[in-house]
Amino acid sequence: MDQAELSLEQVLKRDIPWETYMTTKLISGSGLQLLRRFDKKPESARAQLLDEDGPAYVHLFVTILRDIFKEETVEYVLALIYEMLSANPTRARLFHDESLADEDTYEPFLRLLSKGNWFIQEKSCKILAWIISARPKAGVSANGEASGSKKTITTIDDVLNGLVEWLCAQLRQPSHPTRGVPIAINCLSTLLKEPVVRSSFVQADGVKLLVPLISPASTQQSIQLLYETCLCIWLLSYYEPAIEYLATSRTMQRLTEVVKSSTKEKVVRVVILTFRNLLPKGTFGAQMVDLGLPHIIHSLKTQAWSDEDLLDALNQLEEGLKDKIKKLSSFDKYKQEVLLGHLDWNPMHKEANFWRENVTCFEENDFQILRVLLTILDTSTDPRSLAVACFDISQFIQYHAAGRVIVTDLKAKERVMKLMNHENAEVTKNALLCIQRLLLGAKYASFLQA
Repeated sequence: MDQAELSLEQVLKRDIPWETYMTTKLISGSGLQLLRRFDKKPESARAQLLDEDGPAYVHLFVTILRDIFKEETVEYVLALIYEMLSANPTRARLFHDESLADEDTYEPFLRLLSKGNWFIQEKSCKILAWIISARPKAGVSANGEASGSKKTITTIDDVLNGLVEWLCAQLRQPSHPTRGVPIAINCLSTLLKEPVVRSSFVQADGVKLLVPLISPASTQQSIQLLYETCLCIWLLSYYEPAIEYLATSRTMQRLTEVVKSSTKEKVVRVVILTFRNLLPKGTFGAQMVDLGLPHIIHSLKTQAWSDEDLLDALNQLEEGLKDKIKKLSSFDKYKQEVLLGHLDWNPMHKEANFWRENVTCFEENDFQILRVLLTILDTSTDPRSLAVACFDISQFIQYHAAGRVIVTDLKAKERVMKLMNHENAEVTKNALLCIQRLLLGAKYASFLQA
């Protein structure tokens, strides 16, 4: 049978010849005794054994995974550990017991991630996530990182780097066509609760791999994947380096689309909590206003939600957005739209008062916003954004005393000229207007109407 299609139940039905392993000295006599007491026993009996002698069983299982390489046996032991931890995830603390301080409990699972066997990869990944999440929060590091250890132990940094690298690889090119991405997101939604994992994930450039997965879902399976992806984004919204990436990607637009269309309460809750976290940071408030979030929040509040946290978050977000709207100047809104690179015919683009009052603001940071408009001409494939960018450059020429000279110095003419032959009529119309104003200068530009 294809290893990717193996089920936990099928693996646990196997009869493993433990006595043979004792004969070849791969398992000790005491290890064999532990296995006989544990193997094929009901969950209640196993639970009692783990309560009484949990660290000994962890030591035994890790030893088998370290010393025995037969795939059927490795799969079986991983299935035992997986079943044991899924029944009670707090048992992962057993892997950090003081009696195992000199035992390299991470190494077998980390090594097994590179096996060309999906069942082994999937179970090793999930087990590692549980073990890492159960790490002691303070005091001596687990796995023998304390002074005096004579063995070379896999450090937590090694584990995190190896596991995060594997998870990102699954998001880029999954080992399994339908389960690779979901297991990676599931593990990340657990692991990203740890600040040290957030750091590793951002350093691995993992945040951008999450963004494409934020899209409205309909099936139960896709809803769960969406929920866990949004949960990852929420956890990352507490980490400043991740926030910087979220601010310059299409994350906000995608989250807004999700919250507008989702009826699943847990999905709406985690997105709203993310918005609440991001509202006071950087330009997120301006983005939310531009995306029409105040209206969306008002609409969501009319629905019958049962979750008190969601209701509180909606009220807080609504008040926060009202306050943000009061503080936001029109140029702040304009600047945010340009920096996002997605332009539309909002009223301010054609309002004479806006340009008269704000044209000198374009001088900030060495004409940063004007330069971004020119970059949009070079890089955008969206006809609407190209048309608006051409129009805004023509507006700058008209309203800034030195607009024609500045735009010429920035070599805008060549960029706009390329768009004169664009297939979209809206783009060519505004490219022509821009060139006319550039050639005529401010004195005559006011006679040209959009």
